Amino acid sequence: MRRTKVPSGKTQIIVNNVGDAGQQGENVRTTPEDTLTRLLEEKRRILKARAKALARETETEERPEDYLEVVEFVLANERYGIESSFVREVYLMKELTPVPCTPGFVLGITNVRGQILSVFDIKKFFNLTETGLGDRDRILVVEAGEIKLGLLADAVQGVRSIPLEDIQPSLPTLVGIRQEYLKGITRDRTVILDAEKLLGDRKLVIHEEVET
Repeated sequence: MRRTKVPSGKTQIIVNNVGDAGQQGENVRTTPEDTLTRLLEEKRRILKARAKALARETETEERPEDYLEVVEFVLANERYGIESSFVREVYLMKELTPVPCTPGFVLGITNVRGQILSVFDIKKFFNLTETGLGDRDRILVVEAGEIKLGLLADAVQGVRSIPLEDIQPSLPTLVGIRQEYLKGITRDRTVILDAEKLLGDRKLVIHEEVET
């Protein structure tokens, strides 16, 4: 290392001797610009890490298509659900007019906002325990294409969004006619009905036979 003397009042400059490998780098001076550069680099590194974290969160963010929205209701003390896209409204059951020459699961017809609808007791259709009619009975007005009808429910609990991954195809205990109209069953044993298949069943179309 070589030192050079300069007139009084001026800064002494220290120059490293390149040939002196043992002393190289010992007298490096840090300038404010170097400090600022390091701070900016550190800030860029932090911002880059945050951007990657946000990207991962976006990739794993839950999307609407990952859920099935259903209207949940009760039949014979069991929970059922039907896709909300098929449900037009829910209303308190009022007067029913019986229709002769129809199966036992056909309760009759009723007037809903000026429209005559057939009402079905799907407890009887599914061969579930009958509980009779009560004050809490509701009619779910469901529609698919040209088919529109009412389904009797013991109670309606509301709308619920269920993760698709929580819906199982079936259970061994669900046998018989219910399995034909089953879309799946949740972990908490809510039975999800296949509304399209149910409404497309010709057994739910009333045929009145009139003798002439």
